[in-house]
Amino acid sequence: MIRLELILFVALLFMFCSMIIPQRAYSQSSGLADKYIGDEGIENDPSVLFAESFEAGNIQEIGKHWDNVGNKDGKVMQLSDDVPPNSSGKHSLQTTATLGENTGGDLYTRLKRPVDKVYARFYVKFAEDNSYIHHFVHIGGYNPPTRWAQGGAGERPKGDERVTIGIEPHGDYGHFPPPGVWSFYNYWHEMKISADGKYWGNALRPIKPAIVPKGKWQCVEVMVKLNSAPDIPDGELALWLDGEQIMYFTKGVRRGNWSGMGFSLIENGGEPFEGFRWRTSNDLKINFFWLLHYVTENATRQNRVKDPKLTNTVWFDDIVVSESYVGPIRRK
Repeated sequence: MIRLELILFVALLFMFCSMIIPQRAYSQSSGLADKYIGDEGIENDPSVLFAESFEAGNIQEIGKHWDNVGNKDGKVMQLSDDVPPNSSGKHSLQTTATLGENTGGDLYTRLKRPVDKVYARFYVKFAEDNSYIHHFVHIGGYNPPTRWAQGGAGERPKGDERVTIGIEPHGDYGHFPPPGVWSFYNYWHEMKISADGKYWGNALRPIKPAIVPKGKWQCVEVMVKLNSAPDIPDGELALWLDGEQIMYFTKGVRRGNWSGMGFSLIENGGEPFEGFRWRTSNDLKINFFWLLHYVTENATRQNRVKDPKLTNTVWFDDIVVSESYVGPIRRK
């Protein structure tokens, strides 16, 4: 009898652990930035796929570092002397979207080499009076690679052609103050269909809302790991804010209802996540980084803003895209 009770106890313990282990944090001992005080010289590290500190002198020179520049009439982008704490630089990129004149701006680049796993760190600061935005920073892969961002809004991509991961502020129809809360906005071949019969990016969110601060710099870092084989759902996705992990998605984490609106992680109940099969062919790699500040009147309408603000300003700085975890800038 004692032996039977012991067996039952072990079985129950195993079941309990199997439920909670997938919720563990994605382990990182130290970041690449720890090796480079103030980020000085980090662009030369062999694991770095792209880096931008906006210190080239002017927007035209900075544009040469990128494959494509969206700066309508030269009025969206300018350099600023407002930089993140601990940064060794003197300038950041200021982008201002003006409703009625433009939809903001963007910088797009292919990475040094295509990879299966990537970390993308950037610093961002939203103006105190910033309103809601439409889309933000994206990373992903096109097969074949292109020198510009491709379309495909409302369409489910093929598993051997396209995968995109956006990290974006989301207002949730005005429920959260502008610019909103951090959310992933993803397109891949197993995404869910929306109520209107189209495929809009599935939004993936943490257990607790992560409010986007205004008037202060924040370190944002995204990790994407593609599935190792077409039939294995072992892809991963994670987010760090100021070095603290906020979201980690992998097979087995507990999720709420999953629809065309996406899903949120939950602590208890729900269902285990099926895992990411980001791609159906290993020929599809992560090969681009897209710094995007896209603002439209639709964003304000969706968030029930009656009198939308005409201008919205955001600052970016100290971008590092790497094959290893970067982390916040180390103090001088």
